Amino acid sequence: MVLSWSRKRVFRRARKGNAAAGDLDVDVEVVVPTHFRCPITLDLMRDPVTLSTGITYDRDSIEKWVESGNRTCPVTNQPLISFDMIPNHAIRRMIQDWCVEHRSHGIERIPTPRIPVTQYEVSEICTKIMSATQRGDDSKCQQLVDKIKIWGRESERNKKCIVQNGAATALANAFSSFSNASIEKNVGLLKDILGILTWVLPKGQEGYAQIQTQSLLSSEASLRCMVWFLNSKDLSSRQNAALVLKQVPIEPLAKTEGAIEALVKMIKEPVGPPATKASLKAIFQIVSSSNEKERIIKRCAELGLVTLLLEALVDGGRGICEKALGVLDCICDYDEGKEVAKANMLTLPLVVKKILRVSGLASDFGVSILWKLCDKMDEDTVKEALQAGAFQKVLVLLQVGCEERTKGKATDLLKLLNAYKNTVECVDSSLDLKHLKKPF
Repeated sequence: MVLSWSRKRVFRRARKGNAAAGDLDVDVEVVVPTHFRCPITLDLMRDPVTLSTGITYDRDSIEKWVESGNRTCPVTNQPLISFDMIPNHAIRRMIQDWCVEHRSHGIERIPTPRIPVTQYEVSEICTKIMSATQRGDDSKCQQLVDKIKIWGRESERNKKCIVQNGAATALANAFSSFSNASIEKNVGLLKDILGILTWVLPKGQEGYAQIQTQSLLSSEASLRCMVWFLNSKDLSSRQNAALVLKQVPIEPLAKTEGAIEALVKMIKEPVGPPATKASLKAIFQIVSSSNEKERIIKRCAELGLVTLLLEALVDGGRGICEKALGVLDCICDYDEGKEVAKANMLTLPLVVKKILRVSGLASDFGVSILWKLCDKMDEDTVKEALQAGAFQKVLVLLQVGCEERTKGKATDLLKLLNAYKNTVECVDSSLDLKHLKKPF
């Protein structure tokens, strides 16, 4: 079977002449030569590489083959004595010439691929960064960091290699050291490291490397520097600092002077959804797990965080709503927080509205908030919840199913609301529930 571009593609072009006079289109079939196609996908190779068995494949296809656990050559079935992939420049140039020759048929010339970075190159540059950091050589460290930035921009494959070969620890060490020396003097270097850390950290370090990296990023100097960036006017640096902060341990962050204020400022003056979600996540981790939870929640209430959370709920996406409700739930654990939440007229209507409309987690948080705010000694709050449609929402939630911990609170809440149901005119919220499906 002869296959063409993208397995089987027909390019049409019109004959020269007047189409109105009755000329017909001609079907032109452009056939891709067999030796230009990857043996795995049968597509035109964009980055041909040759294995130890002498067979040439497209790099992306053979890498996926090897990453899937295969240790043999797909064509010959011979064991691979080496996993080195040698770029086949001769075939690549022939493919490019062929593309140029057939460009009139809509075939674009494939660009010359960049050679991927190797684990040896990454390990070497990480060693050099550690050495430059130890010497306090910010200029040399900047050059090395710039090289990692370039590698990362070239491909996702390069990013993966950088992540897997110790870059996070080396960069965290440099960030901590140069932050301690002088933030203002090294602001350019620190900004670049912070930007790289945003895509290096979330990709999964394990064991000692992870502990070491976390320790370096939670140092007093590192945290002070990230809070400094949160308060800066550079929008990208503010967002990067928020993204990295959500990865650091809770207690050191909670004790860092100005951290809570800076995170609340990120929500008050949003840079973008990723930064807002990261800031909310960091705050949630602090207010839900910190040993100084009560003090921090009181401070958050003083900073007007409740109002900011409610504003975020108005038009926030799923991630923002879940985290905002989670933080509000923690704030309602204490009397100061509950009083501030009750004082805002938007609290109950917004919380009720988000139940069953965002996600199961958001509904869990919503029920928990209502359960904490609706006290049988506070008839006004209970009646306000009823007017917002809480009774119908909680009833439907119990019918469609929820977590066990939520079921108990929902049942208690429903009993309380039912006692006052006939005293107020409830809002019919059935229109909000048309999208729901029972899990059975």
